[in-house]
Amino acid sequence: MSHTALLLIAAGGVTTLLLLILRAKVQPFVALVVVSIAVALAAGIPAADLVKTIEDGMGSTLGHIATIIALGAMIGRIIELSGGAQAFAHSLIDRFGSKRTPLALTVAGFVLGIPVFFEVGLIILMPIAYGVARASRKPLLVYALPMGAAMLTVHAFLPPHPGAVAVTEAIGADQGLVLLMGIPLTAAVILLGYLVSRRITRREYPMDPALYAEVYGEDEPPTGGAAPDASAPDASAPDGHGTAVLTKSAPAPAAVDVDGGVAPPSFAMVLTLIVTPILLILVGTLGENLLADGSTLRAILTVLGAPMVALLIDVALCAYVLGARRGWDRAHIANVMTSALPPVAMVILVAGAGGVFGKVLVASGIGDAIADVLDRTGLPALFLAFLMALALRAAQGSTTVALITTAGILAPLLERAHLSTGQLSLVALAMGAGGLSVSHINDAGYWMFTKLAGLDVATGLRTWTVLTTTMGVMGFGLTAALWPLV
Repeated sequence: MSHTALLLIAAGGVTTLLLLILRAKVQPFVALVVVSIAVALAAGIPAADLVKTIEDGMGSTLGHIATIIALGAMIGRIIELSGGAQAFAHSLIDRFGSKRTPLALTVAGFVLGIPVFFEVGLIILMPIAYGVARASRKPLLVYALPMGAAMLTVHAFLPPHPGAVAVTEAIGADQGLVLLMGIPLTAAVILLGYLVSRRITRREYPMDPALYAEVYGEDEPPTGGAAPDASAPDASAPDGHGTAVLTKSAPAPAAVDVDGGVAPPSFAMVLTLIVTPILLILVGTLGENLLADGSTLRAILTVLGAPMVALLIDVALCAYVLGARRGWDRAHIANVMTSALPPVAMVILVAGAGGVFGKVLVASGIGDAIADVLDRTGLPALFLAFLMALALRAAQGSTTVALITTAGILAPLLERAHLSTGQLSLVALAMGAGGLSVSHINDAGYWMFTKLAGLDVATGLRTWTVLTTTMGVMGFGLTAALWPLV
């Protein structure tokens, strides 16, 4: 089949995928599988090989990332229900002082965003932002905007979050190097985003009256900021866009019930448990690169630094330190771990379906056809990765779907380019920068943040969307600056 025909099939497949997700509201996992089958048949993959192609794509993807995502979710769940996340945030606020509370919450969003998924992190930290805004009489957005953007940045850039894990595996990057370069890069993006958010929040923005009354408890506007918006939709509006929805969804009751009055975990304890798997992965990567092949120490560090093993060790530590040592029995620890799995089950399946789509592109020859076209553009792989992830993110909303689809499309080009492991790791981070950008009305995270912050649609676009896009562009700029160094 000619390259032109293959490219038309690919374009039709991506267009159909977007229409199924956006217009028909088909679940992304189902949409990806349906489109993968249609593209495979249209591109000439024999019917007898269709099922094997799908199984190979699903198996090769989930064989690597399913365990990592599941274990990461368990770590986040234990930290959440033990009260560790809230205790960590309050400790940061105490350490930074009242004048730097927005920065303290931003740092909390960054650190807690590593083991805790974005949506869960928002629900944990937003009530703390409410309390600080009430006490300081300052606009809620001053605290909530940089904090939420920090968590979304980690979600887009760093393992063990599903999009980053899937991209790293799909293009052959190294998770240790992604973390080694990604953590300081992410920290820099978040700091720059914090400075941008300070400028954004200088002006007044309307706030949903119901949430305003809940946070401030009176009609007097907070100093320098949002007055209640009389035109805001009612929280119980049937369209589901009321901005007071979810405002009481804090995890504190669960944490209190679980601990039964036990003092919350210390700042040092929570921080140690969060960084332990990261350090193990980094040590494993350094051992592979610095120690002689065949040495016993290198073998030990390689095993300990494998992401699956590092996260498994941390799950055991969390279960003991935050659970058993603080009064949880074995049955309760098992129940807490199990409760972490349902929320990520569909994320894992979407990642697997993205792997199927990527496998179909390769097996059908579409990947090589796309690689030829992209080669002729003369654009650097780093820029293509960022631009394609940004376009898919803007078109369909999900960061995870955008990253997985981009990795599947670009994998043949990246393989042909013979990039080093360090360069591939930067390409993965560039995709993360694209996946961070343009969070708007087709993104569930956009609606969740704007509802919790009491913003209407226009205000959300002027604040949240502008900030996430600015941070994504800055993230790409930093990856481009690192490119000559690897």
